Amino acid sequence: MLKIGVIADDFTGATDIASFLVENGMPTVQINDVPTGTQPEGCDAVVISLKTRSCPAQEAIKQSLAALVWLKKQGCQQVYSKYCSTFDSTAEGNIGPVTDALMVALDTSFTVISPALPVNGRTVYQGYLFVMNHLLAESGMRHHPINPMTDSYLPRLMEAQAQGRCGVIPAQTLDEGVAATRAALSRLQQEGYRYAVLDALNERHLEIQGEVLRDAPLVTGGSGLAMGLARQWAKHGVSQARSAGYPLSGRAVVLSGSCSQMTNQQVAFYRQHAPTRDVDVARCLSSETREAYAEALAQWVLSQDSELAPMISATASTQALAAIQQQYGATEASHAVEALFSLLAARLAEGGITRFIVAGGETSGVVTQSLGITGFHIGPCISPGVPWVNALHAPVSLALKSGNFGDESFFIRAQREFQV
Repeated sequence: MLKIGVIADDFTGATDIASFLVENGMPTVQINDVPTGTQPEGCDAVVISLKTRSCPAQEAIKQSLAALVWLKKQGCQQVYSKYCSTFDSTAEGNIGPVTDALMVALDTSFTVISPALPVNGRTVYQGYLFVMNHLLAESGMRHHPINPMTDSYLPRLMEAQAQGRCGVIPAQTLDEGVAATRAALSRLQQEGYRYAVLDALNERHLEIQGEVLRDAPLVTGGSGLAMGLARQWAKHGVSQARSAGYPLSGRAVVLSGSCSQMTNQQVAFYRQHAPTRDVDVARCLSSETREAYAEALAQWVLSQDSELAPMISATASTQALAAIQQQYGATEASHAVEALFSLLAARLAEGGITRFIVAGGETSGVVTQSLGITGFHIGPCISPGVPWVNALHAPVSLALKSGNFGDESFFIRAQREFQV
């Protein structure tokens, strides 16, 4: 019986929540796109990774409902709609419309919104979302290229894109414990609220949320609430839950496509310790030059004999990225680089690389697609929300990092702390 079924709106977000489930004792498999067939054996939770964060709302609803149909067929006890801890969404959605569609399909009139992930600096206080102690709208998310966040008050953000009123369960209530939190949620529901934003400043608040919501048919949030829920459901020790995803031995490569602040720091740090090549966007633009370029980069990677894995980086500073986008067009440049990484990953796998360390959600998506990986077992954590994973049907290990996750030495630790 499947205890928790997660529908995640992007790839690294899916890996992030899967990791929190495993680290709290639930063996977890991640599946990319709406699954076909039956549930993989030996797992208590399944995370379905969709690409619904910034596609049209109707498409996001359609994919999310298809994922829900599959989860119901597996007898799933609780559905978890996962979005980013920075509540990435425009006024049109997709968080609100997807939540509403799932509520209708599950015949529930009330659900919670809990994006907090205190271990990564995402906290909610009085309904306001903070990123590293800055209000969301005053953080780097204000200038996000796809979903710029200009408001920090979650009830207002939710009501603008959803079909009902949104209340708040404040931190003071969570401090009072499970009974007080349960009563406050029940009160909001009786008063006709459709959604409740849950404050969370620390792990204890997430544990209380987990206990209160253990039997809820639908919850929505970031990865923090998953920690609280997993502690309610878990029947295994953490090492047992992690074992199927421990990285394989063999050669490794680092592929960095994110241009986030943290990835820029990680790339700058790593290039001091390992051989590095920067991607030349001009050589990615046409399919002919791109194929030859991918082959040349692959040959370079495979010829390296360094202790730490060679790195291919398309990571650029904000200014450099703006210049690239102006010169080649934002969409064209982005698609060209992703297409290069797709060719490169396939060629490297053919050449005997078994471990891929990848930075950036889009890049992670194209690499796994290129390698034909439809799902994987989640293994031990490198940084909060970033585990090693093993492909279900191929001898490949991956570390797939969302742009802003991890510390400066992430690429080095992924290798040295998990020697086989």
